[in-house]
Amino acid sequence: MRSRRLVISVAVIAATIGLVPGMAQAAEPVSPPPVSAPKLDLGKAAASNFKTFKSPAEKSVRKALPAAKGKAAAAAGNPDLNMVLSATSKSAHGVELVTDLISETASLTVTVEWGDGRKDVVAASGAGPVTHQHAYAELGEYNIKVTVTDAANAVEVVNNLEYGTAGSEFTPVAPTRLLDTRTGIGGPQGIVLPSGTARVKVGGNAGIPEGVTAVVLNVTATETNNSGFVTAFPEGGERPITSNVNWVAGQTVPNQVIVPVGKNGYVDLYNGSWGSATHLIADVSGYFTPKASSGYTPMTPARFVDTREGLGTSRGQLAGQTTFSTQINGLRGVPQGTTAVALNVTVTNPGKYGHLTVFPSGQAAPDTSSLNFGAGQTIANSVIVPVGKDGKVSFRNGAYAGADVVVDVVGYYSPDSKGAFVPVAPFRRLDTREPQDPYHGAIPGGYFLPVIFSPSAADDGVSGYVLNATVTNTANSGFLSVAPDPNSLEDYRNGTTEPVEAPGSSTLNWLGKGRTVANLVQASSGENGIVDFFNQSWEEWATTDLVVDFFGYYETN
Repeated sequence: MRSRRLVISVAVIAATIGLVPGMAQAAEPVSPPPVSAPKLDLGKAAASNFKTFKSPAEKSVRKALPAAKGKAAAAAGNPDLNMVLSATSKSAHGVELVTDLISETASLTVTVEWGDGRKDVVAASGAGPVTHQHAYAELGEYNIKVTVTDAANAVEVVNNLEYGTAGSEFTPVAPTRLLDTRTGIGGPQGIVLPSGTARVKVGGNAGIPEGVTAVVLNVTATETNNSGFVTAFPEGGERPITSNVNWVAGQTVPNQVIVPVGKNGYVDLYNGSWGSATHLIADVSGYFTPKASSGYTPMTPARFVDTREGLGTSRGQLAGQTTFSTQINGLRGVPQGTTAVALNVTVTNPGKYGHLTVFPSGQAAPDTSSLNFGAGQTIANSVIVPVGKDGKVSFRNGAYAGADVVVDVVGYYSPDSKGAFVPVAPFRRLDTREPQDPYHGAIPGGYFLPVIFSPSAADDGVSGYVLNATVTNTANSGFLSVAPDPNSLEDYRNGTTEPVEAPGSSTLNWLGKGRTVANLVQASSGENGIVDFFNQSWEEWATTDLVVDFFGYYETN
């Protein structure tokens, strides 16, 4: 494992990447303003997880070794031999250990036992720091034991340090309602006023343990009386300039969020609207803890269900108040043993207002919603859901009329997956509305914007990103697709890119002009750390602005 600080850059570098037609044929890019993209040191952004553990010299234990030939039995040499230990997280699984030696000039042997059955042995000479690198195969807490041996003086010193890995893995739970301000579940009954906050208890609630690092919530705004938005962030933390749920008057709008949990076990939902009161609902479907559970493997989005074509279920609309189940495990790259799956679920052509509930097969449908829709609306939402024991996931139409359902799988969680989640303080990474942004200007229909996150993703072990994508100021109906770019940064710089196919999946959909629609995106980094955002409107003039907020990343190293 190599030590490194992950740096994320976005949108463009020195005008080398801009808007690109989203067709299979090669075309000249539309150049953005000639400015360098800003860079982010993600090590700083993830500072709350990347910790340093220390053990002082006072904790060391010294003992005499059996006397070497010709030596006195008592070890009198090198009387000050000692060490100070310092272990710092460098990645989700990785640690850098510094053994600061206190010693006379002497030949020393430093043995590090990492607590996972592996050890390193290195030679040292006298006082000074010795640096060791290690990556744990499984997340968890480990006792690191360091032994410094001075054979010539027949003495050794031992020090121990307790270390916890920085990454977190996922534990799915059956969808459960944690907050409903309409009825007083999880908090006071009553609307959340503009600039008001609803607090959601996560740790120690509904079977969720204390000490969780992040949580998966489906947050719904309903009974809205004006346009507005909600920001989810850890209680006790600084409120970020990001949004998770956006709505207009009278809408009921859900969106899934993956959000860090505050030290006291709470998440805050802030109504950032100027004049819109709203009721808020929060349903949990899983949580992340800093121990081995289920890691994440991202996928290029793959379609598993389309009721319009009979894919994954019988052909024809899902009737109101009915349920179907579809096989997930063992199909299209999703392995057996998967515990939960990340989906993008779209409802289209609904006959009446209603909601869709996604839940593990073999269980009764819970009193939660994954997606809310109006008559004739096409709407998508990200869903993370446990997989039933039979490897299936179920979908229930809670409306009193039929609707078509489309399901794309974007990734899966399993005990064999190595992608550990590293949450960061949420921040805005791209906003095409802002003149100071490296790319300023709406995306035309039929074009895509390549966003550079981590050009050395494959080497760094970064497998995916947790984002929130928002389209706004839409000129006409359309949909947004997100997929990893097959080209590298060098390909774009050198003009040697291969044509990029627009994916057949959708991440979010909008109908008409002037819409603002958001959705969680679990984007694969691909091999090159570049993610493409496609405006799949038919007409080039059907432009849209794009806002991308960043919430964390998955790392295998």
